[in-house]
Amino acid sequence: MNNTMNPYANPGMPHDATRDAGHAVSSAASAVGRKADDVAGAVGSRMESLGETVRQRGPQEGTLGRATEGVASALEQSGRYLEGGLGQMCDDITNLIRQHPFPALMIGLGVGFLLASATKR
Repeated sequence: MNNTMNPYANPGMPHDATRDAGHAVSSAASAVGRKADDVAGAVGSRMESLGETVRQRGPQEGTLGRATEGVASALEQSGRYLEGGLGQMCDDITNLIRQHPFPALMIGLGVGFLLASATKR
C-alpha cells in the first residue's frame, strides 16, 4: 500500500496540522489585537482633538465657561487614556477586580443574568 494515501502512515502529520492551525489562530488574534489598539488610539486622538476644539470655541467665562472647561478636560483625559491602548485598559480592569473582587463578581453575575434573559426571548 502506498504511504502517501494512508493518513496514518505519517504520525507527525496531524500534529503538524494542529500546530499550523494554532499558529494561524495566534497570528490572527495578534492582528486583531493590534488593529483594536490602533482603533482605540485613533479614537483617543480624535477625542483629545475634540476637547481642544470645545475649549477654544466654547464660552470662557461664567457657568457655561466652567461647564465647557469640564467637558473639554474630560474629553482630553479620556482621549489620552484611549491612546494608551487596550493593554493599559486591561491592566486597569484587572487591578480593579483584584481590589474589589466581590462587587466585580456581582457585576459579572448581573451581566450574565441580563444576557441570559435577553437571549431567551
